[in-house]
Amino acid sequence: MSSRPHSLSPSLPSEALSTLPESADNTHPKLTLASKAVWVDPAALPNCGDTSSIAGNAPDYVKQLIYNTYIGYGVGDEDCFGYKVGRSVKFVEVSVRRKHDRHSRLEATTIAELEVTKHMLNGAGMLHGGCLAYIVDNCCSTPLVVLGLVQKINGVGVTQSMNVLFHSPAPPGTVLKIVSTSVSLGGRVMSSRCEVIDKESGRIIASAFLNKMQPGLAKL
Repeated sequence: MSSRPHSLSPSLPSEALSTLPESADNTHPKLTLASKAVWVDPAALPNCGDTSSIAGNAPDYVKQLIYNTYIGYGVGDEDCFGYKVGRSVKFVEVSVRRKHDRHSRLEATTIAELEVTKHMLNGAGMLHGGCLAYIVDNCCSTPLVVLGLVQKINGVGVTQSMNVLFHSPAPPGTVLKIVSTSVSLGGRVMSSRCEVIDKESGRIIASAFLNKMQPGLAKL
C-alpha cells in the first residue's frame, strides 16, 4: 500500500460524509488518540494488506487501521492459534452512521466474509463451535476499533465476556457473512454485537454479544 496521507475518500457522497463526526478529519490518528499510554495503538501497527476494495463510508485510513489491528493483534503470525482461519476472513464493508433514535450517537458496523473449509470442522463435519467463537471474538471487536478511530479515542481492548448463541450448523462450503456492530464505547468498558449468517440462504448460524475493557497498563 502506498504512503498516501490518511484522508476521507473523495468518492464518498456528501450525505455519507454527513454521518461522520466533525472530528473525522485528515489528522493522523496516532497524534490524536488519548494522550495517555494505550494498550494497543492501531496507528503503530504495520500495514497488513491492501484494503482498497473494502466498501462503506468509513475513511480509508480507518479501513486500513482496523485491518492492521485485526491481523496484528487479533490473528498474529503463522505460529499463533487459529492463524489460517483468521487470515481467511475478508472484510467487505466498514461503515459509520448516526443513530437518530439514540440521540445521534455514532454506530460502527463491519461486515466480513469467510468460507467454511475442512480444517474448520468438528467430527460431525460441521463448523466447530470453538472455531466460530474465535471468528466472532476477532470480528466483533472491529467495530469498536472503528468507532474509537473516528472519535479519536482508543477502541482496542481485551475480551471480558462473550455470549454466543449457536442457531444452526454450517457445513463445508458455507460462506459466512459476519455482521458486527458497536453497542457502547466508554473509557474502560466497551461492547458490541454480532450476527453470523449463511450468505446464500440468509440463515442465522450464530449471534453473539461481546464485552471488552481497556486493561490497566501498570498491571501488565
